Amino acid sequence: MNITTDDGIALHLQHWPAPTAAPARGQVLLCHGLGEHIGRYAHVAAALNARGWDVHGWDHRGHGQSDGRRGDVPRHDALLRDTSQVIDAVRQPGRPFVLVGHSMGGLVVARFAAEALAPSPAAWSRPLDGLVLSSPALDPGLTGAQKLALALAETLAPGLAVGNGLKPEWICRDPAVVAAYVADPLVHDRITARLTRFIVDGGAQAIAAAPRWAVPTLLMWAGADRCVAPRGSEAFAAAAPAHAVATRPWPGFSHEIFNEPQKAEVLAVLTHWLDGRAR
Repeated sequence: MNITTDDGIALHLQHWPAPTAAPARGQVLLCHGLGEHIGRYAHVAAALNARGWDVHGWDHRGHGQSDGRRGDVPRHDALLRDTSQVIDAVRQPGRPFVLVGHSMGGLVVARFAAEALAPSPAAWSRPLDGLVLSSPALDPGLTGAQKLALALAETLAPGLAVGNGLKPEWICRDPAVVAAYVADPLVHDRITARLTRFIVDGGAQAIAAAPRWAVPTLLMWAGADRCVAPRGSEAFAAAAPAHAVATRPWPGFSHEIFNEPQKAEVLAVLTHWLDGRAR
């Protein structure tokens, strides 16, 4: 299934239906990370299906089976507008609706939720019943030299796609997961200055909004993450009200907490929290 964005990009959608024996407990929309695709989340969807949740996901523009230049966005809010259009395409009235985002996807959904707290939210803002952030890219961990290079690239070649500098072995401590990632033809390592700027600014905006956070949120992050800086999640957790945001760091884990050797524990925490959102 595809949907077409307001600027003509075809986005690939994936649906993992809830079991038909009983009405779905609610809907989950999965949002993947930089350079990967939604097909890598089939096991997460299966765990949610087993708890009675209906699950959708999509490939970001410039990723996976979706159209668009690899690793690029044409404007700062493109991924946010896409998220809104996907929500409108799949959301069913009367069911709890939860966004689950990993890495860059976690940044996207956090920035999306933060918009509702603005004095005049953008037209793409939508209400949510819950939010899950998995190792979100709230702080990409740029060095001083990388920040200078970003500023230069924004001026000279904002749409030039270059390597993102992330090593495959950083994603997970399971060698089989890393090998599959490297062999996956739908995975890429491209990123432009425009997309990098969105990530940097979007994370800062989400953290700035954290003290006023209202949507029920589960924040989980990898303590030994080398793809994004754990301090971004730590800053959000320190600033957010405890009644709205449940936090769970995973010390020693690598970036993809849903693929770590202890993934069953992570998925158990996720499904338990989701059970509290169901009606």
